[in-house]
Amino acid sequence: MTTWRGVSSDDYDARWKAMAAAGKDPHGEVAFVQRYSPAKLLDAGCGTGRVAIELVQRGIAAVGVDVSDEMLAAARAKAPAISWHLQDLATLALDDRFDVVVMAGNVMIFVIAGTEATVIERVALHLRPGGRLITGFQLGRGYDLATFDADCAAAGLELAERYATWDADPFPGDGTYAVSVHQANRSQGSSRR
Repeated sequence: MTTWRGVSSDDYDARWKAMAAAGKDPHGEVAFVQRYSPAKLLDAGCGTGRVAIELVQRGIAAVGVDVSDEMLAAARAKAPAISWHLQDLATLALDDRFDVVVMAGNVMIFVIAGTEATVIERVALHLRPGGRLITGFQLGRGYDLATFDADCAAAGLELAERYATWDADPFPGDGTYAVSVHQANRSQGSSRR
């Protein structure tokens, strides 16, 4: 059993298994991402690989990156054929570009405070021109949407859509959770580095 920030990889995975056992779909993020038909995706802050693994099972090429070698060990044990990378998102440097970078599971509120803009900049550099950054995180945890949108704009990303849930429920403007889709400028992406 591995742990990260006081959470074991087994306990983390058990949460999603319990959701499935209760008849709820634990792959809302995956269904949401599929709407954009990516051929290749980066799961940034992948944890134990739940999202990347399910995407691969649905025919999408996925790569995972996380700062926790313990969580990545669990991901590798479940899906050794997927490319898993141990990297901090604030210094992310992969030799690849993606149609979509997804940051599910509150990644933006788990990065080191003060590095959010750098994280957005680094993941944006890994998008193909016209690619999308899809994020979902709880609000009211020290990183607000106005700052997030400004950080995305500074990285060449424009807000395209925002929802309250991964089920694409309308965002009320003052919700407690936001799923945002930012799109890279079509002239940017692989040429930036």
